[in-house]
Amino acid sequence: MKVVVTDFIEDNLDWEAKELARRGIGFAAFQLKFKPEDEVAAAIRDADVIIVNMVKMTESLLAKLPNCKLLIRHGIGYDNVDVAACTKLGIQFCYQPDYCKEDVAEHAIALIFACARKVVWSRRTLDESSRNAKWDFTGLFPIYRMDGKTLGIVGVGRIGSRVFRKLKGFGFKRILGCDPYLRPEQMEQMKGMEFVDRDTLFREADYVTVHTPLNDETRHLVNARTLALMKPTAFLVNTSRGPMIDTPALVDALRKRQIAGAAIDVFDVEPPPADHPLFGLDNAILTPHIGWASEEAGWEIRESMMNDVYLFAAGKPARCVVNKEVLKKCCC
Repeated sequence: MKVVVTDFIEDNLDWEAKELARRGIGFAAFQLKFKPEDEVAAAIRDADVIIVNMVKMTESLLAKLPNCKLLIRHGIGYDNVDVAACTKLGIQFCYQPDYCKEDVAEHAIALIFACARKVVWSRRTLDESSRNAKWDFTGLFPIYRMDGKTLGIVGVGRIGSRVFRKLKGFGFKRILGCDPYLRPEQMEQMKGMEFVDRDTLFREADYVTVHTPLNDETRHLVNARTLALMKPTAFLVNTSRGPMIDTPALVDALRKRQIAGAAIDVFDVEPPPADHPLFGLDNAILTPHIGWASEEAGWEIRESMMNDVYLFAAGKPARCVVNKEVLKKCCC
């Protein structure tokens, strides 16, 4: 049995190599992101288990991997994986939905606070005032207190629910939630959250934070129409996936001061090009898709993925299989 990693964000995978060697499992790791498909296929063709971060696992690539029986996504989102193709080819596909949920929630909250208190923009005020030897708050105000305002959470799953629990005692007058897929018993657990439709949330929230998975239904969930519903004093925060936002529409809304500002951690293309239009806007806070990051999360996902490998080696299904129909056709 052989495990192959297509691309990785860790400094090295020495720990994985050692752990698998102890169990007599072969291992190889590559950095194949952005490499041509044929080069990727040649490197990983003999793998029984493939761990992927950002390489696009298309049907044409998957069809070139005759030995692969388990594909593991390093992360929560899996829009770079053709799940239907995995199913068609009999490949069990799993992901790590519990990964970095606390960290992304904390990062979203940090961005909400940064917007509300204008933390990033305050540094510019400090630098300019220091150069001129006198305080000058031109362009920094107004600043509104968060107490008594309305928070809107789009997507109240693993991460959105944590944002709610961490902030429900902070002093918001209302916390609105929008998630048509929550079961009644899940909604019941969100004591203090007011569930509304998407338009109502965008219209009434002072802070809108997005926490939905990316799919055909949610792509460009934030667009010219929903941005037009927002208050001119409202802020938008996105720590989910870049395509959740229609970027040209957001840029237009920010340039026109249609909303007060936005804090963005994820982009359509990553890393974003140097001429990305958000870079030049003074009412946008930008971070480098870092919401996932913490030492704790980094080790949790490494251990979780290795556990999936061990389950597979024992003839059992991985923990979080997306295409469960494949399990009926295999020995797992």
